[in-house]
Amino acid sequence: MPKHFIKPKKEKVICQKCGQEFMGGAYVDHCPFCLWSLHVDDEIPGDRKSQCFGLMKPIGIEVRKREKIMIIYSCQKCGKRNVNKIADNDDFEKVIQLSAKSRHDKHEN
Repeated sequence: MPKHFIKPKKEKVICQKCGQEFMGGAYVDHCPFCLWSLHVDDEIPGDRKSQCFGLMKPIGIEVRKREKIMIIYSCQKCGKRNVNKIADNDDFEKVIQLSAKSRHDKHEN
């Protein structure tokens, strides 16, 4: 069954990890400053139906077709893994650091 996407409304969000305020919504559910996220979606990206609400740690980077860069997340509460596309306003230095860590971890295993 194909996944469907729900476009949530834009809203001001305060990051529960670093405390910075940013505009969330439109599939952006991660902080552009520290890249941490909140486990808000359940099965469909944008559905905002998760009951977990755990902090999601950025653990790696994945490059997909058409050079889409995705951040890989792991929920610190329930362990669910998820991916989210990087946003234009993300701290690109943090994305590069995460990418370097991903490559290092991949070579260690």
